[in-house]
This record gives sequence, structure tokens and C-alpha cells, in this order.
Amino acid sequence: MNQQEQESIQQQVEQILRELVEAASIRAGQIVVIGTSTSEVVGQRIGTSGAEAIAAELYAGLEKVRSEIGFYLAFQCCEHLNRALVVERAAAEYYRLDEVSAVPMAKAGGSMASYAYRHLTEPCLVETIEAHAGIDIGETLIGMHLRRVAVPVRPSIKQVGQARVTMARTRPKLIGGERAVYTCL
Repeated sequence: MNQQEQESIQQQVEQILRELVEAASIRAGQIVVIGTSTSEVVGQRIGTSGAEAIAAELYAGLEKVRSEIGFYLAFQCCEHLNRALVVERAAAEYYRLDEVSAVPMAKAGGSMASYAYRHLTEPCLVETIEAHAGIDIGETLIGMHLRRVAVPVRPSIKQVGQARVTMARTRPKLIGGERAVYTCL
């Protein structure tokens, strides 16, 4: 993948994150989970060709939006770390998340999680999370880390590089019955 294609990836992820933030009404202090296969982004099978240069471009696009709004990013690790998540310690403390002991590496955690761990201000790994919204780049299966109830968000860009993009926001459960009145959907 050449330099121009890599820079395009940064722009693509920035655009889809902005779309998700708008669709989900994400605000400061909320959590957006990111699952990424850099292998899929470069057109290879998940888990086979991790690429730190791609992780760097993705991170730059994500961080640009995050820094403007002030939400937390949670980066899902691969199956070798049981899909644990890299977050800022401040998020782990605020949401009272269970920290686990591991440091993600490219071959055990994934290139994106490894890159994020090295570039967050004060990173830590947590076992699970209930995010307000999420982006899945390359079919990494982030659903386990979303709050109930997940609602699909259709991005204007269907792929980042060669990886398919799936996004979701969450909403509160609708409870009650025929006489209930709901304020948000």
C-alpha cells in the first residue's frame, strides 16, 4: 500500500467516525469502541498481515475526531487477548472497569490495539466494556462490547482500504407497554 492510499485511510476513518458521532449523538465522556483488522484493510485475511503503518493512519483519523469532542476510544484486541480493550486509565476509573494484566503486541492483541496502547496518554487493558457506539473495520466482532440495544448505522463509506465497515449506535431499552411514552429512539 503506497503513501497516498495510507493517507486516504486516515481520511476515510475520520469521515466514518464523524458520521457515527453525529448519528449516535456522542458527547464528551462517552465511549466509542473500535475493532480493526489492519490485515483486512490491506486486503489480507484477518490475523495474517498486521500493519503498524496502517494502525498509525487509522489512529490519526480517530484521534482527530476524539480530541475535538472529548469522548473515550476503546480499542478491541484480537482473540489472543480474549478481545480485551485498550482504554485510557481515566475511562477505566470513571466507568469502574475491570483492569486485566497484559500488554497488547502486534501478534497477540493486534496491530491497532498495540499501536493504541503505545500512544494513549495512560493506557490500560480492560476485560469488557459497554460502549455507546462502535466501528468495526474488517469484521472483528465488536458487538460484545456495545450496550444494549445496538442500532445499525450505515456509513457513507462501506470500506476502509479493503476492509468492510460496520457501525452501530446504542439506545436505551424500551420498557413498559402500550401506554408507555418513549422520548428517544
